[in-house]
Amino acid sequence: MSLTGIALIIIVVAFLILVLALLPAIAAVKRTAISVGSLSDMLREELKPTVQELTAVLVELKSVGGGVAKHSDDVYRFMSALGETGTNLSTINRSVGVITNVLNATSAWTTGAKVAGRYMLERYLKKKGGF
Repeated sequence: MSLTGIALIIIVVAFLILVLALLPAIAAVKRTAISVGSLSDMLREELKPTVQELTAVLVELKSVGGGVAKHSDDVYRFMSALGETGTNLSTINRSVGVITNVLNATSAWTTGAKVAGRYMLERYLKKKGGF
């Protein structure tokens, strides 16, 4: 056997050892590829409906946000009117308080005038001798 033949046999044996050593790695890569494929299918099946639902929720949120923005002027006008109503009620309350004080003072003056009138009438009648 020549030197070239021996070298070829050594190369073939080394190549066979290399292939035998790589077979478990190749099988692991194949299993990983299959697992990644099934994971990809599962994600596509699971995420597609979720993404569609999220898109629908975003559309609803946009419409609600638009409605809120549309009615914010109405809310501002309502709050302004409510503030003016509160101011007017406060003014009316002050006016009623003033009128109540005037009526109380008038009542006190009227009572005082009645008492003074009776007192003067009694004094007058006593002087005249009729009572």
